[in-house]
Amino acid sequence: MKKSALQVFVAALALGTVSSVAVQAEDAKPDAALANSLNPNDKSAEPDEKLLKQDAAVKVDDGKYFDKDGHPTFHVTNEGKKVDWYAYSGYRRYHAECHVCHGPDGMGSTYAPALKDSLKHLSYEEFIGILAGGKQDVNAAEQKVMPAFGDNKNVMCYADDLYVYLKARAAGAMGRVRPSDKEDKPEAAKKTEKECLGG
Repeated sequence: MKKSALQVFVAALALGTVSSVAVQAEDAKPDAALANSLNPNDKSAEPDEKLLKQDAAVKVDDGKYFDKDGHPTFHVTNEGKKVDWYAYSGYRRYHAECHVCHGPDGMGSTYAPALKDSLKHLSYEEFIGILAGGKQDVNAAEQKVMPAFGDNKNVMCYADDLYVYLKARAAGAMGRVRPSDKEDKPEAAKKTEKECLGG
């Protein structure tokens, strides 16, 4: 089967991301200033203390936060009112590309799983792989198909953003409302977006 140039690019991008994550994980040292500040009055957030601890940011690099394993993660401040740029961008991208099947706010639907639950156990690498290559679950009762988005720049150029948003939903760091405030868009995000979209 012949691969398109975009598929090869996306595969290389995913592989490069995973490789850089491994390098960054080696440098990850906890920073107390990166602790999340959640909104105790947001009953739609459902905080999961284990996931909040596991996914906590320990490093920030040009506005992008990373967990102890070097994977992108969320950062919430101002009592849950302000989120990092990538979580905010992921919220917007999710509601532009994913909510039709997976339901509003990652809550799921009758034919697609709740991604806020899936991201409780999916690794970063598994998430990127499914996003790029799709997934098919077939049994006697039903057939569920996740299409491959490897050729869709509106999805793949924002894969980390989607991951960060859905991890925040899974951990209960973000509720079912549009974030009221966000950090400024980092220069690195602007550059990556421009290069990925070909602008």
